Amino acid sequence: MNRKNTKQMENPSNASDDLPNRSEKADNLPKRPPPSSRKNRQSEMETISTAVLKKANELEQMTEILIIGEQLRFRLHEERIIKDRRYHLKTYPNCFVAREAVKWLIERKEAADKEIAMKLMQKLMDTSIIHHAVNETEIFKGGKGYYRFRKDDGTLPLDQEVKVFIRGQRIYEKVMNTENFLLQAREEDGVKYDRTLLASQFVDWLTLEREAKSRPEAVQLCRRLLEHAVIQHVAGKYHFVDSGLLYQFRLNFRRRRRLMELLNEKPQAVLESHDSPFCLRKQSHDKASNFHSVSPTNEVKTVSGMRRSSLSSSGSFGGFYHNVPFITSSFHMPLSNPKSVLKRPVTVEELFVPGAPYIRKTLTIVSDAVGWGFVVRGEKPCHIQAVDPSGPAAAGGVKLRQFVVSVNGVNCLDMDFRKVSNKVLNGPRTIVMEVMEEIKS
Repeated sequence: MNRKNTKQMENPSNASDDLPNRSEKADNLPKRPPPSSRKNRQSEMETISTAVLKKANELEQMTEILIIGEQLRFRLHEERIIKDRRYHLKTYPNCFVAREAVKWLIERKEAADKEIAMKLMQKLMDTSIIHHAVNETEIFKGGKGYYRFRKDDGTLPLDQEVKVFIRGQRIYEKVMNTENFLLQAREEDGVKYDRTLLASQFVDWLTLEREAKSRPEAVQLCRRLLEHAVIQHVAGKYHFVDSGLLYQFRLNFRRRRRLMELLNEKPQAVLESHDSPFCLRKQSHDKASNFHSVSPTNEVKTVSGMRRSSLSSSGSFGGFYHNVPFITSSFHMPLSNPKSVLKRPVTVEELFVPGAPYIRKTLTIVSDAVGWGFVVRGEKPCHIQAVDPSGPAAAGGVKLRQFVVSVNGVNCLDMDFRKVSNKVLNGPRTIVMEVMEEIKS
């Protein structure tokens, strides 16, 4: 022990001479902003939150119009109001006649009279959902003119807002097609909320499902979804943060919508269920529905379904609705599941009995930006319930009432439609699907 140390032991009061004193430590700490500065920073945060909320509300209105338009498109396809038309030896694909559409709206009680029906169609023109098939007129005239949905001819503008919405719809349908370990009733600040997403768990899931390459990318995706009114904090207080905060889907992509909502009429209360396959949008988080529309008497049979962007058991939307198990985006479900398109129940044994009137086909379907464009329903075996006439599935040969035998080499005969939908949703963009198709006599 040297002399210096001995000295310090003899006089402990000197041992701290070489250490910085308490006042010196305090000088080295970061300065707390004065009260006025902290108040300004808090005010700035509130301004940002208000701006985000305002933008989300605006985009929610835009999204509502897109979904309503897509639901209408499906219904008009289903009832053959939309079809190829000929005029002066020229064919106009996927068109509807203005006066036929107006009459249909009145008959289906979507409009009280011709004047209201004309306003509804004009609203769809003003928002670039439909357009005149021959010229560039911007006025909807209820005569013999041919009109077309932009989704049906590829002229729908896919701006950034629409792309985020389509992706959000796909994620929604994927979540709804899982075992729903993500969506749980949880508490935050002493308040219980239904169908919540735990932020950190949701980020994990997005990364695992390859919706994002990393956690930071997943967080940025969630922030965009919040800014585009797809998700929201349960109490509306916070932006998305990778934490223990709780969030919910703001949109119910499965609720059935009424066209009168285009005119800012308050929609009639409808039961919504996130589990229902044909419902759509704005959600009370206890219930939901899917994106594509189903009339009370006529269920949709042609839908944009199984598309990667929006794939699920319901539908997707405008190209957007393609995802619901509906393996489709895009759409919604009203008060009940749509009626099966099958003429009668068919068992697996019936499909393969010698001499059965079925032929086996192998189909290849490549997802577009929205999904695959078909919907499956039923179980053991499941069948094709709906096909988007302008989607990849239709182009690949998928038809109503085909029975799904396998997807990408995996036997699906013992699976229900939810498991088959998950096989498609969680697989590659290109799927090889074996089906059994009835031979028409």
